[in-house]
Amino acid sequence: MDLPRSAWRKSTRSGSSGNCVEVATPSRVVLVRDSKDRQGSLLSFTPGEWNGFIGALKAGKFDA
Repeated sequence: MDLPRSAWRKSTRSGSSGNCVEVATPSRVVLVRDSKDRQGSLLSFTPGEWNGFIGALKAGKFDA
């Protein structure tokens, strides 16, 4: 999907290392891509799936 550069966001906590993901929400879908490979593959999630993932992150479910 070819979206304008301004459609993609990355975390303000990602710093300048370039090792992060970017997220876009064009319409009824959440897209995720690797910031180092902007022309590469995209992951696609429904808003419900994305909200579940973010909730699990906030709850510490993925903490080592």
